[in-house]
This record gives sequence, structure tokens and C-alpha cells, in this order.
Amino acid sequence: MRVMGVDPGLTRCGLGAVEGRPGAPLSLVKVGVVRTPADDEIGARLVAIEAGIEQWLDEIRPDAVAVERVFAQHNLRTVMGTAQASAVAILCASRRGLPVALHTPSEVKAAITGSGTADKQQVGTMVTRLLRLDAMPKPADAADALALAICHVWRGGAQSRLAEAAAKAASGSGTTPAAYFRGRGRAGYPRGTAK
Repeated sequence: MRVMGVDPGLTRCGLGAVEGRPGAPLSLVKVGVVRTPADDEIGARLVAIEAGIEQWLDEIRPDAVAVERVFAQHNLRTVMGTAQASAVAILCASRRGLPVALHTPSEVKAAITGSGTADKQQVGTMVTRLLRLDAMPKPADAADALALAICHVWRGGAQSRLAEAAAKAASGSGTTPAAYFRGRGRAGYPRGTAK
């Protein structure tokens, strides 16, 4: 599975792609950032981010895109810029029909380091180790994008397979998985049948 991670931001939008599967070594595909000048108009900055992400999608051809879920911060201006850049990434991937997953910062930190409160240095160190790199990706936005991609390979891949299996089961039986199990006892047998 090839996943492109996006650490959204207006000044620096981190991008990173990895390839692998759960339980197997991961490999780096590409890492970098899309930068926009802080004194440019917001529209021009979003267009530049879109162009950068589109170029990456053309080159990388990922199977899925993982974007950091925007969370409330004290600085409203920062969170607005992050949300706008995040929306651009989601739009670019969705336009191509790619699955998009949103992962919270604490979810990513927990997946990469084992602690949801890890700092950027700890995340960067683990990304460097997991991808067997000679040096930590710079800036931190680039390392964070790789962490998002790794998190999705490890967590999102399994979630996607479960959702696909549930959808297949539902389409084959004409019922949803929830409806299927509602009519069954704890062991999964139809109610009233011998076990």
C-alpha cells in the first residue's frame, strides 16, 4: 500500500509518502513541503498548495491519502489556515477518487512512538528509525507528513479492509452487518437455533 501523508499548513504544507503494509518494513517514497509566502493573498496561497499537492499525486500515485485532522487551537488564525490547507488536500484526493483518512495528532503520535503526548523530536526520531533514514526529515512538517502516512499504513489499512469486508457481506446478504447481528444471539447463531 502506498500512502501520501499531508501535514496541512499555509506557510509550509508537509508532504510525505511511504510504501508498505502492517507487520513489514516500510520504505520512503518521497518527502518534502509546499511553501507559500506569508504576505501573499489567501487565494494565491491555496492555489499554490493545490498545484503542489496535484503534482505530488501525479508523481506518487498513492493508494490513499492521510491528512491531519484539524483540532482547536488557541490561535484562531493558525487553525483557519490549517483547515483551509486541509480542505485543499482532501479535495485534490477526492477529485481523483482516492480514499482520504483523517488522523488526529495524538493518534499519529501514539502509532509512531507509543505515546499520544510525544513531542516533534520524538516523532521525527521514530520516523527516521522506522524508515531507516540517514537523517531526520526537515522541516518538522515533512517528518509529520511521513508520520501520518505510516500511521495510516498501520491503522488505516486494517480499518479499510474491515469496512470493505462488512460492505461485501452486506451486499451479498442484502442486509447491513448491524442488521445481520441484531437477529442473532451472542455466539452469532440465529436466535432459537441449537448451538
